[in-house]
Amino acid sequence: MLEDGKIIELFEDGRTEEAFNNIVSSYKERLYWHIRRMAGNHDDADDILQNTFVKIWAGLPSFRGESRLFTWIYRIATNEVITFLGKKRLRACLSFKPYSAIAAAEIEADPYFDGDAITRKLYKTIASLPSKQRIVFNMRYFDEMKYEDMSEILGTSVGALKASYHHAYKKIVAQMKENFG
Repeated sequence: MLEDGKIIELFEDGRTEEAFNNIVSSYKERLYWHIRRMAGNHDDADDILQNTFVKIWAGLPSFRGESRLFTWIYRIATNEVITFLGKKRLRACLSFKPYSAIAAAEIEADPYFDGDAITRKLYKTIASLPSKQRIVFNMRYFDEMKYEDMSEILGTSVGALKASYHHAYKKIVAQMKENFG
């Protein structure tokens, strides 16, 4: 696994395919879980991950290094998830089912989910959060990202991110206490 600087050097030296292959090997698993926690299920996460890598490949020639490679890649992945969730919400509206009910049902039906009852409830609770809070919570709690990196990826101030995380955390704690005492 190469450092981001080495990957950029490969790309600048005209070794585009090698650079891209290193991006895939370096980021595939982390991006999958980043996407999966927001999208909710394995199949959707795989589709979004594939779209993310297509956009990374298409965007590599225009990468100017104004941001770090890490944040640029995560911004693409996060935007792909946001676009996907927006379309999914629209379909939910057309089906007259609330999105949170659809997301919870997907977690229940996901054959790849192997958590216990508490973990399942936690994921359902996270899925019921407003999309901005869910994204911020996942990035901070699961991906352990710094607020500064999240700010660069999401284009939001650090203060707003801290507030979103705090609100998400409070909602999750309240819901978990309600269900498990």
